[in-house]
Amino acid sequence: MYIIIAGCRKVGSNLARTLAEEGHDVVVVDSDEKDFELLGSGFNGMTLAGMPIDEDVLRSAGIEKADALAAVTDDDNMNVMISQVARGIFHVPNVVTRIYDPEREKVFRSMGLRTLCPTMLAVERIGAMLTSGSDAADGAREASS
Repeated sequence: MYIIIAGCRKVGSNLARTLAEEGHDVVVVDSDEKDFELLGSGFNGMTLAGMPIDEDVLRSAGIEKADALAAVTDDDNMNVMISQVARGIFHVPNVVTRIYDPEREKVFRSMGLRTLCPTMLAVERIGAMLTSGSDAADGAREASS
């Protein structure tokens, strides 16, 4: 798959490395070139410095042939705009938008965006770990030891 990742901080850099190691063609777009250092020297994808909401930057990243795009910057508004451009203008078939604010996630999901909210994922996971004696909770304890 040809995948564009908008944002190269913790999530973006880890996602990019993982997908590239799996054999996908990955392009990471970030406005701060310094963030590409988080990818490490072994990253075999491409990087592009520029604003990921800029249509020309997205074209340079190959959005017209992209199979998927993940908008994972640290800014909810930026992620929504990137996703809307990717879907509405370039018709990228698979777009995922990270949203930090749970209330905003509901609104954006109602607009048809595929969203992921790390805040709610953490709440659900921690709640399950606290209220169940599952192996998943035991595995988390072992991992932190």
